[in-house]
Amino acid sequence: MTKWFNTAGPCQPEIHYMLSATDRIPQLKHLIDQRNYFVIHAPRQIGKTTAMLALADELTKSGKYAAVMLSVEVGAVFPHDPSAAEKAILSEWKQSLRFRLPESLQPQTWAEADAGSRIGTALSDWAQNSTLPLVVFLDEIDALSDETLISVLRQIRSGFPNRPQGFPQSVGLIGMRDVRDYKIAAGGSDRLNTSSPFNIKVQSFTMSNFTLEDVRNLYTQHTEATGQIFTEEAIDLAFHLTQGQPWLVNAIAKEITEYITTDPTIQITPDLVNQAKEILIKRQDTHLDSLAERLREDRVRAIIQPILSGLEIADTPEDDRRYLLDLGLVVRSQEGGLKIANPIYQEVIPRVLSQGAQDSLPMIQPSWLNPDGNINPHILLEAFLKFWRQHGEPLFKSANYPEIAPHLVMMAFLHRVVNGGGTLEREYAIGSGRMDICLRYRDLTLGMELKVWRDGKKDPLHEGLEQLDKYLSGLSLDTGWLVIFDRRSGLPSISDRTTTEIATSPAGKNITIIRG
Repeated sequence: MTKWFNTAGPCQPEIHYMLSATDRIPQLKHLIDQRNYFVIHAPRQIGKTTAMLALADELTKSGKYAAVMLSVEVGAVFPHDPSAAEKAILSEWKQSLRFRLPESLQPQTWAEADAGSRIGTALSDWAQNSTLPLVVFLDEIDALSDETLISVLRQIRSGFPNRPQGFPQSVGLIGMRDVRDYKIAAGGSDRLNTSSPFNIKVQSFTMSNFTLEDVRNLYTQHTEATGQIFTEEAIDLAFHLTQGQPWLVNAIAKEITEYITTDPTIQITPDLVNQAKEILIKRQDTHLDSLAERLREDRVRAIIQPILSGLEIADTPEDDRRYLLDLGLVVRSQEGGLKIANPIYQEVIPRVLSQGAQDSLPMIQPSWLNPDGNINPHILLEAFLKFWRQHGEPLFKSANYPEIAPHLVMMAFLHRVVNGGGTLEREYAIGSGRMDICLRYRDLTLGMELKVWRDGKKDPLHEGLEQLDKYLSGLSLDTGWLVIFDRRSGLPSISDRTTTEIATSPAGKNITIIRG
């Protein structure tokens, strides 16, 4: 049967390329054999549901267990009505079990019980009447909240001592966050902040992104099925751009094999990977669109804004940092600091944030283009200065991240410059105090560094020249722009204070200094 790369919901092994679930979480079988309860938490679309469906199927086919993955998400609309949530959840389970377990292992009926005990009673009755030890994975557990969440967790804990004859031998809670971070509205807190009322878990696991070898194995399945080869350079680039994020890994391959080139005799090269990457970023499919939606949340802004501007995040709440880690928006670097999770997110985030400024841009004639279609960098500078003096300050209001409003407005202008005919590459990191941008358009490669001069700080000119030297050296360039946004209070308007000058960097490079 023909197979495809999957970007929509759980993988189905008969039609999708996929990796072994047990290889991704090898320790679970051991825990299940020991009758343990556990938690698996990881960002969305990393493969949790796929892995648990596959593991449940494998356990059931082994003949040792009746194993199934069930969702509790339908109960999320009843956060303060556990009784209604229980009915909805049990109805959903009844439908799903018809397709996920052999009829002989399905519960014949759900035992009658009072409100607040229906989930526990159903699991107890099912386990008691099952011919095999029962293993249940509860997906989307953190979709529940408040009284309903507490009720479900307490019912599971209450039945725990009766396993395996009178309750499932093993229960796994599957969601984005660990138990202590589940949302409640009781006791003056909006978090459990402890494993109770699920203090019976033996361990919490997270599912990691694909390794380079995982990506190679996944792509090799397509090669074996069709003969179409992914070059090693293409595989390496796909891994670099995605850092193994499963949805992105599949999305790049799907875009190439189903849309960019359907001819299996054409090798998949880094150029095709880059084409797919650009298409995904511009199109912002569901995964990237949901990421963009998260950027509007205050607790996300609290972390992303200083990362983009190169500031420290020491004063941000620990829970906010953990929340972004759980979302998969950021990861901890080898040095211990937070950074954006992968180069594609690193590109998507500033693009999304500058969209408001882009939509607010006035008509700008591309005066910077030579007759041959290449960019004249001197005219580009003049056009930017004219734009900045006239429109910079008013456009700040359209930027929803005020601390980096100048960055977003400038990027909006540069996106208008490249306009599908080139690319903007960005580099930024916590504590660096800068954002680096590389504009590529036909024959032109222009490197620039963006710095901010804030109240109580010294002029960042000297530091900026040293930092820009390193960035330009990496691009093999001898010239570049250093843009200093002066955000000190009490200054004249942007139109009056925007100036340019030429300076020589410590490494002898010719630098255009733009102050605005």
